[in-house]
Amino acid sequence: MAALGDSPASSAPVIGRDLPGFPSVPLSADAAPFTPQGADVWQRGAWPQTEAERLFCHCAAKVRGLRADSSKLRDELNLLFDQLISEPFNRSVEPNFNIQPEDVCILLVNATRLVPMNQEHLVVKLCKLVHHLLHQLKVIMDKQTLDILLKYLMAALEACSTWTHLGVLQALATVIYGNGQQCHQQLDNLLGEGGVLLLYGAPSQPDMDLRHAALTCMANICVRISGQPPLDDGHKSVCFSLFLQTLQVPRPDDGDELFYCIVLQAALKGLHCCLLGGKWKFGGDEVVGSVLAALKRLMFQGTPGVSVTWPAVLYPAPLSHYESPSARKPEDEAPKPPEAAKDGGGKATANKKRRSRGKAKKPSVEEGRRDDEDNGETAALALHKTGSEGKASGVSLYPSWKRNTSDSEFSDSEGSAQSKLRLRHARVRQGALHCLLAVVKWVEKRTLYGYWSSFIPEAPVGNGAAPPLTLLTIILKDPSPKVRMCALQALSAMLDGSRQFLAVAEDTASPRTSYTPFSFTLATAVRELHRSLSLALMAETSPHTLTQVIKCLAHLVSNAPYHRLRPGLLSSLWKQIRPYVRHRDTNVRVSALTLYGALVTTQAPLPEVQLLLQQPEGSSASGGGGSFTPQDSRALSWRQPGDTPSPRAPRTPKEAEGGPPWLLTLCAALVTQPRDEHSDSEGVGGLALEPSPVRLEALQVLSHLVRGYISLSQACLCEIGQLCARCLAESDPSIQLHGAKLLEELGTGIIQQYQAESDVPEGPRVPLNQVVQFWTEVLSGPLNGALQNQQHPTLQTSACDTLASILPQAFAQLPDKMQLMCITVLLGLTYSDSDLVKMAAVRALGVYVLFPCLREDLMFVADTANSILAALDDRSSNIRAKAAWSLGNLTDTLLVNMDCVEVDFQKEMSDMLLLKMLQAATRSAADKDKVKCNAVRAIGNLLHFLREAQLSRAAFRQPLEDAMRALVKTVQSVATMKVRWNACYALGKAFKNPDLPLESACWSGDALAALCNVVGSCKNFKVRIKSAAALAVPAHRRCYGDAERFGHVWRSLAAALRSSEETDDFLEYRYSASLRHTLSRALLHLLRLGLPSDLPAISASLAGEEGGGLREHLLKYLRAEGVPGEEKDAAAGDTFDPQQRVQSLQQMVQRLKAMEVDTEESAKAALICFLEDLLKDSEEP
Repeated sequence: MAALGDSPASSAPVIGRDLPGFPSVPLSADAAPFTPQGADVWQRGAWPQTEAERLFCHCAAKVRGLRADSSKLRDELNLLFDQLISEPFNRSVEPNFNIQPEDVCILLVNATRLVPMNQEHLVVKLCKLVHHLLHQLKVIMDKQTLDILLKYLMAALEACSTWTHLGVLQALATVIYGNGQQCHQQLDNLLGEGGVLLLYGAPSQPDMDLRHAALTCMANICVRISGQPPLDDGHKSVCFSLFLQTLQVPRPDDGDELFYCIVLQAALKGLHCCLLGGKWKFGGDEVVGSVLAALKRLMFQGTPGVSVTWPAVLYPAPLSHYESPSARKPEDEAPKPPEAAKDGGGKATANKKRRSRGKAKKPSVEEGRRDDEDNGETAALALHKTGSEGKASGVSLYPSWKRNTSDSEFSDSEGSAQSKLRLRHARVRQGALHCLLAVVKWVEKRTLYGYWSSFIPEAPVGNGAAPPLTLLTIILKDPSPKVRMCALQALSAMLDGSRQFLAVAEDTASPRTSYTPFSFTLATAVRELHRSLSLALMAETSPHTLTQVIKCLAHLVSNAPYHRLRPGLLSSLWKQIRPYVRHRDTNVRVSALTLYGALVTTQAPLPEVQLLLQQPEGSSASGGGGSFTPQDSRALSWRQPGDTPSPRAPRTPKEAEGGPPWLLTLCAALVTQPRDEHSDSEGVGGLALEPSPVRLEALQVLSHLVRGYISLSQACLCEIGQLCARCLAESDPSIQLHGAKLLEELGTGIIQQYQAESDVPEGPRVPLNQVVQFWTEVLSGPLNGALQNQQHPTLQTSACDTLASILPQAFAQLPDKMQLMCITVLLGLTYSDSDLVKMAAVRALGVYVLFPCLREDLMFVADTANSILAALDDRSSNIRAKAAWSLGNLTDTLLVNMDCVEVDFQKEMSDMLLLKMLQAATRSAADKDKVKCNAVRAIGNLLHFLREAQLSRAAFRQPLEDAMRALVKTVQSVATMKVRWNACYALGKAFKNPDLPLESACWSGDALAALCNVVGSCKNFKVRIKSAAALAVPAHRRCYGDAERFGHVWRSLAAALRSSEETDDFLEYRYSASLRHTLSRALLHLLRLGLPSDLPAISASLAGEEGGGLREHLLKYLRAEGVPGEEKDAAAGDTFDPQQRVQSLQQMVQRLKAMEVDTEESAKAALICFLEDLLKDSEEP
């Protein structure tokens, strides 16, 4: 008997919890009697509610009460462990039981202290208990419990017999799941040289169960749970190498196929966890090729009819890797084909006869539907066959997963075993495709493009050749819908972001016979993708997989260059996808609309899509004939075919010309009209609307449609406005947001029609009176409520963007109260608490300040300037960037008003406001690049706008110098080229101000020196062009300073002209002609202003070989050679024709001859001789 002072806990102390003491109760006759409670119950303060909870509390208390020296310890532990293991603790059955994680940890820690290593049966049972409780109750252990359990399990692996190791490894896998980095003390023993996991997980390990358990442990070590630190790269690389080695080793001849698949699953899971860690860190192209080769082999694990010799490594190459068929055994030695092959590749002869009576017609229907496709479709749908001609002739066109398999050749036991094997094979293929998806996501796109030919066919299938085994083979032929869906996800990831790679695809030119260009190969791959995915679309019946097929097609459409391909691909797809908009499954309908959105977005406006939109509604469905009818048409439609809303649907192409596109009508109906059924819709009965995802996607398609094809959408301008108003009036913020975005896209499309550079003639534009009526109705509707909806800042942001998309000409004709409402709301929202709303409001004001009807309103300009100045001091860099952009627009308006407004706008503007704007822009020039690029633009405009009366004031003297210093610093900085271009532009703008004291200011020398440095050294030719243009701006010789400074400017321009064709970047070479044009103009401008003291520097640069190079470039300038017509004026701001340039040069010669010089007669004569020779050569043809 224990001593009086002892307690049960003295032999097994509680770990990880301080037990609270009993509350003190004063002695009294009225005190409540003492009631004993269970140890766990009083700790939690509540009685157990469920049977599982009561059992756990009972067993936990018993374990805590056991002593290590008890004679009945083994029997008691056996009984308690059996009771706990037999209880499922399933929350799906008993969702209300409440077992705390800390109680589980206490139980397991106490149990490890009671079970010695010499009781191996108890050790195994304890390991089962650890796995059971942690797995079923999803317990997250504390660090102390994790360390104790790890030490115990590691000790068990060292001390116990080998037969116990399987159970120990299973418990270890559960304990270390997601805790890899926290187990760093034990990782060396597990994964180091001679580590137990490397020993048991090696391919040489004969025990498949131990190998599977070890690989599972390694996979769980690599798992990363959110909030936990990732496994270090060293140990992760060790795991990665073993996983890859496992996948590369084929099944032993005497090995069981089922156990081999289980091992592969564990290795694939571990490889997937390694690949999810971020950027690829496991080696170069050789490792990538090894991984892809292993994954490609396992993508076809257990696939019927596949018998090829797989390469060990895939190499990036422009040529395809074709798998060579393996040598087949003689018929008499060949083993019986596996049942998986019978299921996919064909049944026995008797089975074929039975099927021929009931199902023989279905493949013939498929053949009839596909008669109009390419001759290679038969081979595309057939599996990769390598047998005799007799077997090849038995290939069926019908997808293998849709054949009747009810008549089995196996007994019940055999069928069960074969079903398990098929299931394991499918899971291996699924795991391999999951890993391929991870590789595609984390390996650099440029690296992966070299392996496309291994997964995407580059040539059309046909002419009796065996089709290559690619992702499309799986998509078309794999019997498991989950595997097909994984293949589609991997293909979608490969296509996503491939626009730049596919941009070179082209097949419009006549084919070459001598060689196949890479562009034609890519075009063929795009066509093969279209053809195969179209076949998958027809054959697929699983809604989830069908959704993924359509999404994959959307990725293809978004990235392929259809303007460089022969027309017809989009027309076929357009007709084929039409029935799926009426599919019963919501996800299928949403993905079909997504595909239509991609069709109207890609390279819009695309002539082929424009013709499709203009077709009558009926022709788009009937033109495809039977070849585009889906397999399960009865499951497709939730309406009758005639119920598809199409008001005023034209029946002839002539009638269709004036009507709206049928896609627009369809999307509008999906948003507004009720459905016939409400199984997955909103509302009740006949008033049920489409589900929210369908309505949102329909609004997205409408936005894409009006953005790319506004000329076809403008016929129903008012109807779209009413649709947007209805959306804005709904209670769902998502519908409101998409309605506002549709308004914004529509307004943007109208603005593009009216832009000066638009090629849309005045006739086809939306009439101005209709635009005014449209915006009058919109601004009178629920848009005001969206602007004031502070509960949904995103909606307010979109509403501000909508106001910014009003056509300026239409805004001028709106009623005054509506104009005032727009301005007042935007000015108020610039002080919103939401950064998004404030940013959108500031941007909208930056748009409004350019409106001709508002830019002359001095009060509006001043109010806008004050709002922008306040936003420039905001803590958010995004708001400051928008404010700087708006400030640049406002200063552009000042310059326009300075030239156009009859009233002296400069006198009316407040000097104090101009000073604040200059100081704010100067401060912003030291901000981030996205703020700086527009801040320097504003500085240049302001320095051009200021007059002598303002510049002469003492308050402007220091800010003026600070502003010029900021521009000089920006020109010389290592900022982005856009920032430096704007800084050079700003200096050119400032130099145009005749009141700016260039000749006497202390900063003028630095400004000219900065431009001279950039014009000859900057790698970006556009920056050099703008700096040369700025150096040619000053109109007077005094602005260039003394002869030394003038000579420095001349030499810099001359040196830049001589090196204007020297560049390391081929992309810059296209601007070299414009650069030479601008430099030549700047040099002649300096010649025109030169004084006698400047002649030595000028004549020295014109002598020798250097002078010959300058002469050649100046001659091209005089003849207007070498610059494309559209770049001549834009590059140099020069409107002179060649004759005027020659006349100007002749005037220079006359001026030089009349110039009186004392000591520089030789320099003058040399210069005159150079110019006369130049004139003589320019007159020669």
